[in-house]
Amino acid sequence: MRTLNNIETTVVSSRIRLARNLADYPFPNKLKDAAQGREIIEAVDSAASGLGGFKLFRMDEISEVVAQAICDDHLISAELVRNRACGAALIDEEESEPPRGKFSIMINEEDHLREQYIVQGLNLQPAYRRISAVDDELSRSLRFAYDAHWGYLTACPTNLGTGMRASVMLFLPGLTRLNKMERLIREISRLGHTVRGVYGEGSAAEGNMYQVSNEVTLGVDEEYILAEVQRAVLEIVNLEAQARKAFRGDDGVRDECCRALGVLKTCYRISYSEFLQRISDVKLGVALGFLRTADFAAFDELSAAVRPANIDLRFDGASDADARDVRRAAACRKAMVGVRLAPEG
Repeated sequence: MRTLNNIETTVVSSRIRLARNLADYPFPNKLKDAAQGREIIEAVDSAASGLGGFKLFRMDEISEVVAQAICDDHLISAELVRNRACGAALIDEEESEPPRGKFSIMINEEDHLREQYIVQGLNLQPAYRRISAVDDELSRSLRFAYDAHWGYLTACPTNLGTGMRASVMLFLPGLTRLNKMERLIREISRLGHTVRGVYGEGSAAEGNMYQVSNEVTLGVDEEYILAEVQRAVLEIVNLEAQARKAFRGDDGVRDECCRALGVLKTCYRISYSEFLQRISDVKLGVALGFLRTADFAAFDELSAAVRPANIDLRFDGASDADARDVRRAAACRKAMVGVRLAPEG
């Protein structure tokens, strides 16, 4: 098995999100009634019909389990899930163009449209090119609210201008263990960026995972945002690599990582909170050379697959916590077959 580099073991995914509003309608929180919201859904669905691959999910027509599973996969927000009256999403999870990713267009969330594209690894530029092409196609049929001075008009002033957020999901166990995240967050903020948890603003850093994204959207162009976020991410990757060096010769950390692998290989049941701790330790073990795997990205795919809603969706309906814990453990045992201890020395 080849040795993984620092970017591969630190960068999980890249996401580009564009906020857009239709010029002929009030912002979603000011819509006259649900009928207006449904009109917007129909207009966006029609505009996207030529793109191919997108499937429409209306929040008032799908089950809570399906809605939560889509949310867990970062394709829609919790805010959209709550908008049962006139919320919807267009989703394409079967993209074949490299780098392969997941595309979603949330309709009537905070803005009329929230276009977002998520790809594995550090791929901000390819992700932007893909979403820009879709945005251009939508603009042929939809008249976006735009001002020559302010740029794209958005419900929240912090999104004015480009309406673009570029974010990267990072795995930062070294900086977390050394209690350096608070200082890093302060420094990143001074550079015009923000660090949040797995599900954005107000969410927790599950499994030592953090999102880094731009805060400034007004007065700068898209290329500037992409370059600045990329620069910040590469600096954080370097800092994380330096932090991990403190643990390479630590037998205690090696033992934690190896024990975590043992648990995931043999457990009969496991809660999601324990799973997050164990999978983080396994990933750290691979990054430090204590463990070996041929597919590091599979760990993050497993993390999504064993969330409660995704387990329920896979088994056609809600189940109790005990049943989910047993099913989660079975998935872990299967996924860990190819992970093994690295020889010492």
